[in-house]
Amino acid sequence: MKMRYLLRLFTVTLTFLLSLPVLATSEEERLVWRFGLEEIEGSVQDIYAKEFKRIIEEKSGGEVVVDIYSYGTLGESEDLTALTTLGTLQLTHASVGIIGSLVPEMQVFNIPYIYSHDDELNQSVIASNPTLYEVLGNALIDQDLRLMTLYLEGDMVWSTNQEVVKPSDFKQFRMRVMNSPLVIESFQLYGADAVPLPYSQVYGALQANIVDGQTNPVFSIEEMKFYEVTEYMIWPGKQKFTTSVIANQAWYLSLSPEHKALLRETFQGLSDYILEKQQALNKKQLATIKAFKPSMTFITLNRSQQNAFKKLAEPVRSRYVELVGKPGERLLEALDEVLAHKK
Repeated sequence: MKMRYLLRLFTVTLTFLLSLPVLATSEEERLVWRFGLEEIEGSVQDIYAKEFKRIIEEKSGGEVVVDIYSYGTLGESEDLTALTTLGTLQLTHASVGIIGSLVPEMQVFNIPYIYSHDDELNQSVIASNPTLYEVLGNALIDQDLRLMTLYLEGDMVWSTNQEVVKPSDFKQFRMRVMNSPLVIESFQLYGADAVPLPYSQVYGALQANIVDGQTNPVFSIEEMKFYEVTEYMIWPGKQKFTTSVIANQAWYLSLSPEHKALLRETFQGLSDYILEKQQALNKKQLATIKAFKPSMTFITLNRSQQNAFKKLAEPVRSRYVELVGKPGERLLEALDEVLAHKK
């Protein structure tokens, strides 16, 4: 198992190195920060990375160049995290559903109904809560990684080939999920058969009826054309797609105080920016789906329907604490303190 992983990582690293451009002499003195994305061009992460690039290059006076690598260039999400651990990439996005397998503490955002209904509050909390950054930050440092920021990409929506409004509708239902223990367990508690698949395989699996549904934000459902091979889009109010930006720890520690300050200020400034941009993109992409597929059925679960799923998912909280221990319990308490009153 370890040998297969090392071989895969070697292949991805070699592909990456061969893809690097040959720098002109005038560019060799510049600092290059390589930034990996889990999503395609035009996505929320792409919008974020391009604005990050603009700010960094402008404020550094061209001293720093940010190279962006879109989804698929360097493999799957797990490959991006591994390349960042090695220092081949300096920065990457890591959705909490994926990196949670490596760093269990990150799975706190995969607990159903952990967030409030106020996205401005949610975004503010995950961008700045000190307990969150202490617990998650320490866990990532153990993996030679550094947590730079977290942000929301939109509501998680179920796109399915049949109506799902109550737990019994998940009977004999195969739901594609990210390879995250708590996500898998959540859908199993609902009664579904949770099927972990790489993002790149989801469309084909839906088309071939290998799975009956999947869950992602609206912009992803439009960009990856999942709506073409499903008939329903369902808003369960269950989760928000949450992603992190992580850095190689040794690289970060090697930066000058000025560059560390530039990173900190840039990430802080992008928090409100990306919330506005992702909300606008999800709204736009929903309109696109409606225009291209008028037959699509759109369902938003009411509070009573949500509560039926929420009740079944209650064991996921204790399961998280079992996985993580005292730090996880402390983090849950901190999030509940600031979010529970808006649920």
